[in-house]
Amino acid sequence: MDNKIDFRLLPELVLKNQADWIRFFKKNKKKIEVSDLKIQSFHHRISNRTDCLACGNCCRSLGPRITDKDVERLSKVLRMKSVDFIQTYLKIDEDGDMVFKSIPCPFLGVDNYCSVYESRPKACREYPHTDRKKFYQLYMLSVKNAETCPIVYEVMEEIKLM
Repeated sequence: MDNKIDFRLLPELVLKNQADWIRFFKKNKKKIEVSDLKIQSFHHRISNRTDCLACGNCCRSLGPRITDKDVERLSKVLRMKSVDFIQTYLKIDEDGDMVFKSIPCPFLGVDNYCSVYESRPKACREYPHTDRKKFYQLYMLSVKNAETCPIVYEVMEEIKLM
C-alpha cells in the first residue's frame, strides 16, 4: 500500500483547495446528500491503498472525544478502575467532552501502532468518517480533517469532481 499524499503537506494542500471544496458544497449540497454510496466507494478505494501506519497523523494531532463506554472498555483492558483511568488519561475540554490529556495519544507507539487498538475509542474506530451515511452532515468537519488525514484529503478531491 502506498500513500499517494504525504501527510506533512496536507495543511498546505488544504489551504489551496479548501475554498473550492466549500464552494462546491454550497452549490451542490443536494447532490452530496444523495451521494453516500459514491462517497463511500471513494473512501474504500482510497483507504485500501493508504497505509495508515506510515502516517499516524490522526493519533499524533487529534484529540478524540472519549465516551463513558470507551472509558469502561479501555479501563477494563488496562485493568484499571474507571476513575483511575479518567484521572490518569483524561481531561474535560472546552466543549465539556472527555478527551486525552496529552497529544499525541498516550497509546500510540513509536511505530504508529495503537497499544489498545482492539479496544480503541469509538471516535478512533469511526475516523476518518468519510464512509458514513449522511456524509453531507460531516462535510465541513471533513474539510477540517483533510488537514490531518490523506484519506480525507483525497476523498474531498474526488467529491469536487463529481
